[in-house]
Parts: sequence; C-alpha cells; structure tokens
Amino acid sequence: MKAAHLSRQQRILVHCAPISDEHVSDRAMRAAIFRARGTDEFANQQSFDRAVTALVEAIPIPADVAEWFSREDLVPRRKWSWKKTARNPAVVAIGIALAVIAGVFAFQFSEHLHDFPGIGTARKLLGVAGSTKSVMLDPMKVDAGTLGDLFFMKHQLEHYDVPPEFADFRTLGCRVFDDEEGHRVAQIWIVEKKMQLFLFPAEKDPKSGAVRDFSGWRNVEQEGWAGVVREKNGVCFMAALRGSARDLAPYLAKAKE
Repeated sequence: MKAAHLSRQQRILVHCAPISDEHVSDRAMRAAIFRARGTDEFANQQSFDRAVTALVEAIPIPADVAEWFSREDLVPRRKWSWKKTARNPAVVAIGIALAVIAGVFAFQFSEHLHDFPGIGTARKLLGVAGSTKSVMLDPMKVDAGTLGDLFFMKHQLEHYDVPPEFADFRTLGCRVFDDEEGHRVAQIWIVEKKMQLFLFPAEKDPKSGAVRDFSGWRNVEQEGWAGVVREKNGVCFMAALRGSARDLAPYLAKAKE
C-alpha cells in the first residue's frame, strides 16, 4: 500500500493521533488522519498504540497507589498571600477603576455640597446678567430699596423687596420679565460696580407645593459672574457682578456690623 504524501506538520500530527477518532476535535488533526488512513505506517502505529494501551490497562494498581489518586488533595492548593494578591494585575486594574469611580463621586459630591434650592435658576440669571444691555431696562434713577412698591403696584409682585445691604444703592434701570419656566423675575441695574440685582420666586417642593426655604447668604458662580443669594417670604434675592464671591463679601459684611 502506497504511503500518503503528508506535509511535515501532518506527519507530526499523525504520530500523535489518538486511537479513537471520537477524541479528535481539531480540524488539522482530522485532515492529517484522513490522508494517512489506509497506509501501512499508520495502521502499524495504531496497532502498536492499541497494544500498549491494553498492556497498561492490564497492569494492576497497588492499593496504596490507588489510594493516592482517590484523594482530592493529591496536589495541595497553595493559598495566595495578601501581598501576592495585591500585586496581581487584575486586582490592580480593579483597584484603579474603583479609585477613579470614587474620585468622580467625591468630586461631584464636593461640587454640590453647597447647593441650595433655586441654584439652577440663579445660575441661569447670572447668564442673563452677562448678556443684558442697559437699553433693555427702563431708566430708573432711584434708591434700589424703593422699587419694592413699584413691583407690587405695577406688576402685583409681593415681597419683591431689596434687602437692606443693597437698598441704598442708586439704580440705572429695571425691568420685569418671564424666565424660561414662566416665573416673574425683577432685574435691577445699579451704579455700584455695574452690579445687577434679581428677585425671583423661591423653589417649591413639586409634591407639596411648599417653599423650599434656606437660611443665610449662599454663593453661586457661572461664566465669570458671581452672585450671593438669600430667600425670604418665598422670594429669592440675588446680587450679581462680574468677578468672584470675594468681590461681594464686603457688601454682606455691612449687615453684620
């Protein structure tokens, strides 16, 4: 019987071929066996492998040796120390990922730590302050503290009063407009450092409708503008100027003197 022409790789695979084709799952091995099947060399190899297998299976196993293989802990499992575990690349990668996630949460928490009800509206109004031109306001040269009566009589806006800290400043103009949510907002432009004052409804609880009040002055900053906000009688007041919260601090200190 002629020997099949096998490549070097196929010849190596044939030498390692199992006795039964049922255990062949590799495609290259199946192709090599198919080409070698029917040759004297392959038949002799298979016969020899079967004879050796039968001989090995016929050898009796001593009882003490058989007992070894019946134990589950024949090969003792080594426990990893915490140092080796910590140096494992997978553990290091997981640790770094958790640290990044924790850092993001910490940053977000610190960013919102000093938030207050109505801060979203306050930030939007800082954007309004940055885009407002003097021609958009009605000329009004009076003390800022006197405009509360005007807002009530002309626009029926109750408690739209300027706090004492800013009541004595002279105004350049004012207006009343509706914001994106339909809330009435009063805007005042004063001479002092071209500061702008805003009065707007305080935020309410969506379920109960109760005013979400807060105490004291709160700082807010947005796109180069800074503001200080407080709530009283369901109305928020904000003084805003181009700069930082430190520029507004001296005006709030007057109330403490």
